[in-house]
Amino acid sequence: MTSRNFAPVLLASSLLALTVSTAGFAESMPSYGAPITVEQAKQAAEAAIAEMRKRNLEMTIAIVDSGSNLVYLERSDEAGIGTIDAAIGKAKAANGIKTPTKMIEDMILKHGQSNLLGVPGAFPVEGGVPIVVDEKVIGAIGASGGMPPDDGTVANAGAKALQP
Repeated sequence: MTSRNFAPVLLASSLLALTVSTAGFAESMPSYGAPITVEQAKQAAEAAIAEMRKRNLEMTIAIVDSGSNLVYLERSDEAGIGTIDAAIGKAKAANGIKTPTKMIEDMILKHGQSNLLGVPGAFPVEGGVPIVVDEKVIGAIGASGGMPPDDGTVANAGAKALQP
């Protein structure tokens, strides 16, 4: 296992160790599915953008596939340049641990797990959400440009767009 692949495993292991109290939890975690298509990514982005506009925000929306490769990115005209890397980082982190980045944030702030700050690829800020279709992670969406709860709401709107 390369060090690049080890970071998400270490982070996921840390999260599971603290939050899991039942033996069956690991079995219920979604597995990776076929990568999100460009059309699916656009559909998720459209839903996220609709939520962003509803909140009158300027953001960047990034969508990665199940291999954490960037598939789609859209940046509002007035969104800060720094929101690009942040949105991509949140999407990659959510895909890598198959859970929202809000969980990493909570592990640090509410459970004192500051060691997670040292995990490469961990993005401990709300706004990254895995995209799950048919109980398989097909990618993830990241939103950046608002306050963390806004980023999370926008990303969740995009992730839910592919649900039946």
